[in-house]
Amino acid sequence: MNIFKLAFELFIIYMVYKLIFDFIIPVYNTTKQMKQKMADMHQKMQEQQKTEQFTQTKAPMEKDTHKKSFSEDYIEYEEIK
Repeated sequence: MNIFKLAFELFIIYMVYKLIFDFIIPVYNTTKQMKQKMADMHQKMQEQQKTEQFTQTKAPMEKDTHKKSFSEDYIEYEEIK
C-alpha cells in the first residue's frame, strides 16, 4: 500500500508542477505584458492629445489659410468632345 500512496503523492506533485509552470506562470507573464502595452498606448494617446491641444491653440489662423488655399487651388474642367 505504501507504494500506491507514494505513486499518488508523486502524481499530485507532478500535476501541481505542471499547473504552475505550464499555466499560472505563462498567464502571469502574458498579463504583465498586456498591462505594459496598455500603459504604453495610454501614454502615447496622452502625448498625442497634448500635441493636438498645442496645435489647436497655436494655429487657428492656419486653418483659415488652408481653406483659402484649397478654394484657390480648385480648377474647373470642361468636358471636351
